[in-house]
Amino acid sequence: MKLLLTLFLTFAIDIFGESDNNELIIDVEKSLMAVCCYSGTVYDHGNKEMEEQIVRFVNQGKSKEEILNFYTDRYGEKVLALPKTEGFNLFAWIAPMMIAVLGFTIITVYINSKNDVEENLEFSKDNSIDYSDQIESDLKNLD
Repeated sequence: MKLLLTLFLTFAIDIFGESDNNELIIDVEKSLMAVCCYSGTVYDHGNKEMEEQIVRFVNQGKSKEEILNFYTDRYGEKVLALPKTEGFNLFAWIAPMMIAVLGFTIITVYINSKNDVEENLEFSKDNSIDYSDQIESDLKNLD
């Protein structure tokens, strides 16, 4: 009975441990670009060499950060699916939001200024125009 219980517990630990490894493998594969063509992540693209190497690293007990550092040292930062948020890359993360806020501000100012102009327009109902008499006489002379 003890032997059966021991086998069951060992098997359960192996299953749960492998599940953690699979989650780590998938997480690393989603974090790295496939180096054959950089058209997608390893997870999406299916680069067999990288997948096998990632599985070997995880089975050796390496962490996600260690694996990412290995590939970054080997291929540069372009291998990362998401750029690090430091230095110039920080600007790449912030710039779209800054452009959106700037665009919204410009549109708001334009709309408000257009409304102000329309409110300030005064239409003159006075038919007196400077040199009106002279214009009338010149028009009569042309006929």
